[in-house]
Amino acid sequence: MEFSDFAMNVGERHEQVIPITIFVAVLCFCLVIGHLLGESRWVNESITALIIGCLTGTIILLISKWKSSHILRFDEELFFIYLLPPIIFNAGFQVKKKQFFHNFFTIMLFGVVGVFISSSIITAGSWFLFPKFGFTGLNARDYLGIGTIFSSTDTVCTLQVLHQEATPLLYSLVFGEGVVNDATSVVLFNAVQKIDVNGIDGWTAVHTFVDFLYLFSTSTALGVATGLLTAYILKGLYFGRHSTVREIALMVLMAYLSYMLAELFDLSGILTVFFSGILMSHYAWHNVTESSRITTRHVFATMSFIAETFIFLYVGMDALDIEKWKMSKLSFGNSIRVYGSVMLLVMLGRAAFVFPLSVLSNCMSRTATRSSSITFKHQIIIWWAGLMRGAVSIALAFKQFTHYGVSPDQVDATMVTTTIIVVLFSTIVFGFLTKPLVNYLLPHSETGNIDRERSISEEDMKLPLLSFQESAETNLHRVTDSLSMLMERPVYTIHSFWRRFDDAYMRPMFGGPRSSLSS
Repeated sequence: MEFSDFAMNVGERHEQVIPITIFVAVLCFCLVIGHLLGESRWVNESITALIIGCLTGTIILLISKWKSSHILRFDEELFFIYLLPPIIFNAGFQVKKKQFFHNFFTIMLFGVVGVFISSSIITAGSWFLFPKFGFTGLNARDYLGIGTIFSSTDTVCTLQVLHQEATPLLYSLVFGEGVVNDATSVVLFNAVQKIDVNGIDGWTAVHTFVDFLYLFSTSTALGVATGLLTAYILKGLYFGRHSTVREIALMVLMAYLSYMLAELFDLSGILTVFFSGILMSHYAWHNVTESSRITTRHVFATMSFIAETFIFLYVGMDALDIEKWKMSKLSFGNSIRVYGSVMLLVMLGRAAFVFPLSVLSNCMSRTATRSSSITFKHQIIIWWAGLMRGAVSIALAFKQFTHYGVSPDQVDATMVTTTIIVVLFSTIVFGFLTKPLVNYLLPHSETGNIDRERSISEEDMKLPLLSFQESAETNLHRVTDSLSMLMERPVYTIHSFWRRFDDAYMRPMFGGPRSSLSS
């Protein structure tokens, strides 16, 4: 009896290990193919992983005699607890801080205000169009969730084509909006989940906005606090004198701790870990040894790369999930109409904020930090870059419409398949068209001199905000000049004050070179 139990345990263990082994092998194969295609800017890792995932799913379907396309089945918690944190943290850690904060106003316009506009249009459009296609059964929270799910972007394809040195402004806006957009979409999604669908009234939008502000501010504060605490510990204790491994481990664990604390307190872990990454890169990174600086950048980028490839590979397999397709109650024609309407709403929602907010940004920055504006060609590229959907959209859809990876009813199954089709179509089709579009709009001769930072004089950088060693009249005069400059050039002035405050107080306490030398 004991031997049979042992044999049964061994058999169950093999049943668990074999699928994982196959999936890891496919993941390795995906990395090899991505390397071979690395010279081509037409295909990136996301497209490669999706295509290989679809091919693998097809093979599994044939082997299983059309019963399943999965090697493994994952629930939504896997995405949010293990896969998304390294992706978002690396985005914050690798962000070019000088350009990010230099264009902070425009990035926040696109990444925060833009999500609200896009989400509203997608929600209203789907609420109006879906019933006309015979797709019913969704409640108000589902429609609001759909708006946030399809407002999350994936700008990897466009970033791979753009050259950061040639187009610093455009690259900064696309990259910055991408990471802020993901964080904002998750925060708004969490705020929407708190809505009582049975008691929607005129105050519901106000309550949702208040919940969003609360989640956004508290999550950001927790991320900033964690990043500063990590920097202070590394600067004060100097871990590197004994072991470089400890200082790297501390950064990794503190970043993950910030995410888990945010989830524990019902905040947005995505936003928390993003700002934690920015603060660690801005301060803590300068407090570790030179070897650890090189190692951390590669380690965080590797973790993010594996997690993102993992997600797209799984999405490719899930696209052929026969169970979900069988559960969908829509006819083929109505299914195509639903997919097409979602893509159309995504395009309209993005256009509704990219072009107007670009005009607003140009007006605000005309006499500020940028000597050139966001041209109409740049606006088209920014609009196009945000049409692709990726890992965050998939994760939010799984969280909204599945339970432990399984859709409980026909309506939920239809929404999951819709999300997968939109991600596949937008990533593959739009991804392939990105390079010719960028090359057409931005020939090599036009990519130079797009961004020029208005420098801050050495004297301004050395002058304190207020000085106890000078007379009250001098300080009053300085305050008057500062307020006048703030009214005339708000973005430039705030950026200038922050750099001076950072040099005078933050860097001496938390680490880093003076005069904003880090990028």
